[in-house]
Amino acid sequence: MKRWVVALGVVAYVVVIVALFGYLWMTNKSPKLTVVSWPGQYGHAQASALLRPFADRSGVDVRIAEYDGGTAELARQVAAKKYSWDVIDMELPDAVTACARGLLEPIDASTLPMGPAGTPAAQDFLPGAIGPCWVGSVVYSQTIAYDRHRFAGEQPATLADFFNLKKFPGPRALHGTSPKFNLELALLADGVPPGKVYAVLSTPQGVARALAKLDTIRGALVWWTNDDSPVRMLADGRAAFSTILNGDIFNAAMHGRNLGVIWDRQLYEFDAFGVPKGDPKRGLATDFIRFATQAARLAGVSDWVPYGPARRSAAPYVGENPELNVAMTPFLPTSHFATAFAVDDEWWRQHGAAVDVLWQAWLAKEKQAR
Repeated sequence: MKRWVVALGVVAYVVVIVALFGYLWMTNKSPKLTVVSWPGQYGHAQASALLRPFADRSGVDVRIAEYDGGTAELARQVAAKKYSWDVIDMELPDAVTACARGLLEPIDASTLPMGPAGTPAAQDFLPGAIGPCWVGSVVYSQTIAYDRHRFAGEQPATLADFFNLKKFPGPRALHGTSPKFNLELALLADGVPPGKVYAVLSTPQGVARALAKLDTIRGALVWWTNDDSPVRMLADGRAAFSTILNGDIFNAAMHGRNLGVIWDRQLYEFDAFGVPKGDPKRGLATDFIRFATQAARLAGVSDWVPYGPARRSAAPYVGENPELNVAMTPFLPTSHFATAFAVDDEWWRQHGAAVDVLWQAWLAKEKQAR
């Protein structure tokens, strides 16, 4: 009888323990992490190459939220200390602004993963990819496209050719709403060494020099404002050349239009990861960033979209687009980086308003001259 009572008690104890662990297992919620990215193919690329693999390996419930740029919502969450975002994929200008305003957590570059050959992250990432509060993920650029059918013989290949109306005649299309990119291109074409471009632009004389270089093609200038305009302008003959975002070159090629491309002096920026200041999940968020910025992981994003990985060691891992079966390497900015120029978004944050006054005055004069 006593043994039976003891046995019954053991069975009951086991049942209770199993039930308790079953309850805990059923009610236990995995940690959640919300990663904010862009809608469309880029967000899909990150979900496929980064978010799902991280969730599978870590057991974290990774959510993706859409984002349309800017810092207003980030500022609201940080001020209220109510966080619905844990990691944000931001364009570099917004990351620079957010960092300067104290809206992002600091990031220690020494904790980022080394390259496959043991190269420290600080040496493996491209210049400008790692900042005080951000880590670059992909590289995108503004470059120059041209209509191949315009030129029967020698094809243009350099930034100097863009400014050579005699050798390569025809309208030149530039982005008309901002001096950014246009002034850098002008100074580079005028012979200013890349390392001195922003020092020159920091003076009224330097801005005047850039505008004077643009004056040399004034009669051929036309303007675009929407990102989809350059391809249309090249297609319908309104432009022989146009500055263009590199992703639009890829999209045009996938729709059967093989544009000529001048990669010389392409102007590049990054999308970068940041963590909201004060986010209680910042440790987990940083774990995700370390995972997502491994060389092979960044290459996985470039398999899907025509943006280069932000670290050099990732290039050999880039393959074909899984849906289109197209080799992606030829379309990546980082595959044509010999003369690439890094846009200094901190400089534009500090000087952009003053330079824009001079730009708008020149632009108004240019349009009046037509």
